Amino acid sequence: MAKSVLIVEDELFVAMDIQDMLEAAGFETIGPCDTVTEALATIEVALPDCAVLDVKLRDGEVFAVADRLDALGVPIIFHSGHADGRALTERYEGARFFSKPCAPSVLERAVIQAATTFHPVEQPLVQVSET
Repeated sequence: MAKSVLIVEDELFVAMDIQDMLEAAGFETIGPCDTVTEALATIEVALPDCAVLDVKLRDGEVFAVADRLDALGVPIIFHSGHADGRALTERYEGARFFSKPCAPSVLERAVIQAATTFHPVEQPLVQVSET
C-alpha cells in the first residue's frame, strides 16, 4: 500500500505541482486542502503518513493543523515563502522547513524520508457512558 501525504496549500498551481510530483514518486495524496478548516476535517477522516504544509492559508495560519498532526505523531514538512523556518522547527520537533520556491527533488526526498519514519501515536479510547 502506498504511503499517503497530506497537502495543505492554498496556491492552486503550487498544490498541483506538489501533488503531481508526489504521485509520480508513488505516493497517495490527500488533498490538497486550501484552508485550515478543510485540513482539520480531512485529518479526522484520513490520517496521512506525512504532511506538506504551507503556513499562510486563506482562512489563517496552519498552526492548528500542525498541532493536531504533531500530537498524532505525523511527520511535518513546512513549505512556505512567508515563515520563520527556525521558529517552526523549534516549535515542532522533527519538522523540516523548505522555503518557496524549493527544488522538487529536495521536497520529494524530504517526503520520502518523513513518510517512512511515521509511527502513529496511540490515542486513548474515549469511553461513552450509558446514562
